[in-house]
Amino acid sequence: MVHLAVFGILGVLTRYSLQKLFGPGIGNVTSNQTLLYLDLPSNMVGSFLMGWFGVVFKGDISHVSEHLAIAITTGYLGSLTTFSGWNQKMLELSVSGHCLFAALGFVVGLFLVAFSIIFGIETAKGFRWLLNKLRMSCGASRDGSKINCKVDSNSHQLTIMMMFLVILGVLWGVFGALVRAEFRHDGSDAELWFACMVGPIGVWIRWFLARLNGRGLGKAGFLKWIPFGTLIANVSAASVMAALASVKKAVHTRDCDTVVTGTQFGLLGCLSTVSTFAAEFNAMRESNYPWRAYAYAIITLCVSFVLGILIYCVPVWTKGV
Repeated sequence: MVHLAVFGILGVLTRYSLQKLFGPGIGNVTSNQTLLYLDLPSNMVGSFLMGWFGVVFKGDISHVSEHLAIAITTGYLGSLTTFSGWNQKMLELSVSGHCLFAALGFVVGLFLVAFSIIFGIETAKGFRWLLNKLRMSCGASRDGSKINCKVDSNSHQLTIMMMFLVILGVLWGVFGALVRAEFRHDGSDAELWFACMVGPIGVWIRWFLARLNGRGLGKAGFLKWIPFGTLIANVSAASVMAALASVKKAVHTRDCDTVVTGTQFGLLGCLSTVSTFAAEFNAMRESNYPWRAYAYAIITLCVSFVLGILIYCVPVWTKGV
C-alpha cells in the first residue's frame, strides 16, 4: 500500500502539470467552458500508457515485481486519470445551459480515451515486435528475452517497502509544510499540496474496491461481466465531487475552497479512474460480447451524471421552495 501512495502522488502531480500545460495559462487547448475539459489530456495520456504498461507489458513488469505492476497501473495511471473531474465539468456545463456541449463532451471524451488505449496497445505491440527482431538479429533466443530479475525474496521486498515508507513520510512532511507556508503567505498552491496529501487515501480505497471486479452480484455472480469495483469507485467519487462543489458554492471562504478543491483534485481524482475504465471497456469490446463495453460505458456515465445532477442542484431546489 505504501508504493500505491507514492505512485499515486506522482500521478496527481503529473495530472496537475498536464492541466497547466494544455490549459488556458499555456497551451490554451482545454478549459472549463468547452467540451475539451481540463483533465482530457491526462485521461488520454493515462489511457495510452495503460495500453503499454497495463496490457501489453504488464506480464513483463509482473515478472519483475507484482507490486511494481500494481503501483504503475493502479497507483500512477489510476491517479493520473480521473473520471470524477470529467463528470463534474460536464455536469457544470449542463447546469449552466450548455447541454449540447455536455453531451458532446461525454461522447468525444469516451471516443478519445478509447482511441488512446487502442493506440497505446498497438504501438506497444510494435515496440515489442521490434525488440524481438533486434534480439534475434543479435543471436539472442526467445527464451533469453525474459527479464530475469524478479524481486521475490522477503528481504528485497522489505527493503523496497521501507524505502517507499521513508519516501512517503518525507513527501507528506514536505507537503504539510508547503500547505502551512501557502496559507501563511496567501499563496495559491495550497490546493495542490493538500491534494497530494489526501490523494493516497483515494488510491487505497480504489484498490480495495477493485476486489469486487469479476465477482458479480449475490452468490450466483449475477452480472459478473460488470467490474463493480471500478463502477462503484467512479460513481461514488462523482457523487461526492458534486456534493463538495455544492458546499464550495454555499460557503465560499478561502479555507473551504482550499480544502474542497484539494479533496476534489486529490482524494476524489485518485478514487476515480479513466485508465482502468478504458482498459475494461477495450477488453469487453474485443470479447465475444462487444455490446457489453457500450452497456458498461452507458451505465457508468448515466448513473454518475444523474446522481451528480441530483446532488449538485439540491441547493438550487431548496432555495426555490
